[in-house]
Amino acid sequence: MAVKVLIPTPLQKYTQEQATVECQGTNVSELIESLESNCPGIKQRLCDEQGKPRRFLNLYVNGEDIRLLENTETKLNDGDEVSIVTAVAGG
Repeated sequence: MAVKVLIPTPLQKYTQEQATVECQGTNVSELIESLESNCPGIKQRLCDEQGKPRRFLNLYVNGEDIRLLENTETKLNDGDEVSIVTAVAGG
């Protein structure tokens, strides 16, 4: 099952400067593991020591925040789109 992952510019150095990559996974957790297999080093930037998404990152499945769904257990289907969005602060 192919899932399209949108990669923010600061993380594209792990994806050979690609803004989108396709990975496999039946849920977000498996997708992160697949992403790490294809783009070594990216998981450390996405997840903390417990394997949970870092607080300054937001993950969306088809525009829905995974924190409002089932977090990393959010189910994925073929053709879904996962967006990784870094938090932006300003003043």
